[in-house]
Parts: sequence; structure tokens; C-alpha cells
Amino acid sequence: MNKYVATVRVGGQAVKTVVFADSSIHARLLLQYQFGMNCIANSPTQTNLNTEGYKTIDEVASTLKSIKPIKPLTPQQARIDGLKKQKDNVSKQLKAERERQKLVKAQHQIFNLSH
Repeated sequence: MNKYVATVRVGGQAVKTVVFADSSIHARLLLQYQFGMNCIANSPTQTNLNTEGYKTIDEVASTLKSIKPIKPLTPQQARIDGLKKQKDNVSKQLKAERERQKLVKAQHQIFNLSH
């Protein structure tokens, strides 16, 4: 058995992990079986170095089990959430427009004073 280091995506985070396998293909298959088909960020590479900073495949799997999925919003909740975001965006746009108009007014005053 050889030691392979790979980076996998777990719960939206990239985690470096160590896996023991006969070949890099075998290591890839083990990681894909454990974490899913599109989990591998970097291909497994064989290493003989000290891998103290890396998590083993079992430690990464236990991290995955502690992540809880977020329940989807009901249509009513989604509508309210969307309206809140729209309100925030419009208030930001209003503030930016007021600041822009103040700047233009100040520029006109400076221009009129200089001439």
C-alpha cells in the first residue's frame, strides 16, 4: 500500500486528506466512493513525506457527517426573503444615488466659483 495525498471538497470546503491505496486510480476511486463523483479538487499524488497536517479519510468522513443540510424555504418564506433582499438593494441604490447627486452639486459649485 502506498500513501496518497489529495484535496477533496467536503461541505463547500477544500480539505487535504491522506488515503492508502495500491495506485493513484485506486486512491481516486476510494475518494469518489466515499465523498461523491465530483469531490476531488486535486488528483491523488503519491507521497513519502510526513503527513501530520493532513486528515485521514475517516476524519474527513466524520466531518461530513456533522454537517447538517439546510431545509429549503417554503414558497411563502422564499417570497418574503426575496422581497427583503430587494428592499436592501433598493435602499443601497437610493443611498448611492443621493451621494452621487451631492457630488455633482458640489462639483457644479466648485466650477461656478472658479469662473
